[in-house]
Amino acid sequence: MSRRNPKGRDISGIVLLDKDTGLSSNAALQKVKRLFFAKKAGHTGALDPLASGILPICLGQATKVAGFLLDDDKRYFVRGKLGETSDTLDCEGEIIQTQPFEHLSEAEVIEATMSFKGDILQVPPMYSALKKDGQPLYKLARQGIEIERKARPVSIHEINFISYENGILTLDISCSKGTYIRSLIQDIGDKLGCGAHVVELRRTGFAHIDVSQTIKFSDLENLATDDYQRLDEIILPSDQMLPNIQDITLDNEQAIDIKYGRTIQCNRQGLLHKVKLFDQNQNFLGIGELSQDGTIAPKRLFV
Repeated sequence: MSRRNPKGRDISGIVLLDKDTGLSSNAALQKVKRLFFAKKAGHTGALDPLASGILPICLGQATKVAGFLLDDDKRYFVRGKLGETSDTLDCEGEIIQTQPFEHLSEAEVIEATMSFKGDILQVPPMYSALKKDGQPLYKLARQGIEIERKARPVSIHEINFISYENGILTLDISCSKGTYIRSLIQDIGDKLGCGAHVVELRRTGFAHIDVSQTIKFSDLENLATDDYQRLDEIILPSDQMLPNIQDITLDNEQAIDIKYGRTIQCNRQGLLHKVKLFDQNQNFLGIGELSQDGTIAPKRLFV
């Protein structure tokens, strides 16, 4: 492919990748970045190597909206194996305990599972990207170090029971940001008295996105051409990924002021909330924060 700029192309937008299993989120990001020859890229909502499914890849200035995407709900398809506890809470780790599960009926499994629906407190796993004194917990875990983690509030909006057969529990789960499905499966196993770990995990929903809207990397490769035209056609504008944030169109003077980082006055009032800002040509300028007094302060600008 032609690469006239050694630093990459200055492109902006979001690619909805269907990440394959066995690949870290960062490895998937780097593959997409190289394929698009993008100057800058980042991902939002990391997935474990074990997990597949929706991984939004932000190119160029779209990386500025990544933090806003993280606030949205997620949906997962998961299979958990009862009777075995893993040190990583999934099948990539070492089985550290086995307990009988054969005596459990489907009704008992369903009852225990449904008890986690709603607002719960969840202890994050050691094998996670959360940090302690700047050090990711998974790095400490690999050194055999375990630290105390505080339980955090999360919400399990829906738990749809699919099946329970031969010790394998299959669920469809909708949850809030910050929820660890590995921890949820372990907690279900602990409640049943037999332990459990994840053997399959797929993110099927991310905010308003369904996994059917994503594209696999192998299909991206098939679109690659010297002029990148077919690849660029699948890049989504950043503002389309934020449907729950209100739009506000600015006049020319307001647009100029906001571009210079100035707080502006508008004719809207209400509780403090974030807004998407557009100029009169409907060019997306970025994210602002609307205050009760009708002023808008810039938060993340694309200019």
